[in-house]
Amino acid sequence: MKLVQAYQFALDLTPAQERTLLAHAGAARVAHNWALARVKAVMNQRAAERTYDVPYEALTPAVGWSLPALRKAWNAAKQDVAPWWRQCSKEAFNTGLDALARALKNWSDSRSGRRAGRPIGFPRFKSRRHATASVRFTTGAIRVEPDRMHVVLPRLGRLKLHESARKLARRLDNGTARIMSATARRGGGRWHVSFTVEVERAERPAARPDSVVGVDVGIKHLAVLSTGELVDNPRHLDAAQTRLRALGRAMSRKQGPDRRTGQRPSNRWQQAAKRLGRAHTRVANLRRDSLHKLTTRLARGHGTIVVEDLNVAGMLRNQRLARHVADASFAELRRQLAYKAEWSSSQLIVADRWYPSSKTCSGCGAVKTKLALSEREYKCEACGLSIDRDLNAARNLAALAAEATTAGSGPGAGREADRQTRISGQVAVKRQPGAAQAGQTGTVPPKGRATNRVLTRSHRKVTDHVSH
Repeated sequence: MKLVQAYQFALDLTPAQERTLLAHAGAARVAHNWALARVKAVMNQRAAERTYDVPYEALTPAVGWSLPALRKAWNAAKQDVAPWWRQCSKEAFNTGLDALARALKNWSDSRSGRRAGRPIGFPRFKSRRHATASVRFTTGAIRVEPDRMHVVLPRLGRLKLHESARKLARRLDNGTARIMSATARRGGGRWHVSFTVEVERAERPAARPDSVVGVDVGIKHLAVLSTGELVDNPRHLDAAQTRLRALGRAMSRKQGPDRRTGQRPSNRWQQAAKRLGRAHTRVANLRRDSLHKLTTRLARGHGTIVVEDLNVAGMLRNQRLARHVADASFAELRRQLAYKAEWSSSQLIVADRWYPSSKTCSGCGAVKTKLALSEREYKCEACGLSIDRDLNAARNLAALAAEATTAGSGPGAGREADRQTRISGQVAVKRQPGAAQAGQTGTVPPKGRATNRVLTRSHRKVTDHVSH
């Protein structure tokens, strides 16, 4: 199967190469700000004319904000706006224009209701000191050198890598990969290059295709599996708090920037800010590494994985748990499971946000009306089952796989199906006592293996708190 995959490598640049990259990132910012100012000026002019009851036909002509339209306008004005444009690659200006075109489209779709999710604001101008330096190349010489320790980018030449690119080079040599674009970006105190690659991957089935596992994420344990395994939460941010506080206090004692007076930061403040940024980058890298190891093991080991659709944005409003929820990174765990399940020909099932996995008894299916977050032991009043709260939720999630497989066994439920499976019924899954053990042991064969489905149960909204 063909899919798009990214390969990221750190760069070891010379001072001259870093200045060239910064110049290209600045060119992208100039093109973005110029095009945004042009669009805003025309929009404001048309709004002012409407207040004077100017007929629609007599309004100032609107300007297009698609990428081709922005490119045409930039090429006509670049000699006056940026007479130094020949010193940078055309891809640098295209980077800024493409970012603006996508931002304006997202804003327009959000206002008209064509884009789901939270409202998208109008694009803002990019600051020289606060914008992330980035430039994207889609044409020209983009390749990995035979020594696998250097890459070649347009107008930048040969750049040294901090690590070997052998994994990407092997696929390129075998003809199973094609580089589509390369993005150079500065973050965490150093530059990285990311290659967007079209890869031909052989289907690699899971080690146990008939195995079903429910995953209940939380704070005390990052994940509790229906098999009984407890995955500890590394709490990388908590472990680094002592050093982060020390670096933050050291930076506050230096002379920082002041926008009100125009004061420039001192060199020592900039050095302290870099040290603090590197410390935060290390925490992010450790978190990402632990999540990759967990999601890879789940996707390769089980044929069906069931997770919850958590309201992470709502959890972050809890001031006592916000930092711990953000450190656990529930959304990133689900995102990685989504594409890794496809790589392993597994099935990812997403339970509805209102499904009461913690309040439902995994033995008899009875549902509690209230379950405090402090109650870590689930005790069923109907059948007398006493079990850990998180393990009970994981077993309930695993039991949902049988219902999802039954609902998705019709036409169009194969690997290429792209739809949401709706299952009608009550809030709780009605099953006979002992039915949860079938989902726990993993005896349900996945029908549509690489399809991500959402089980919707919106007849009654029952809040299911995240595990503490």
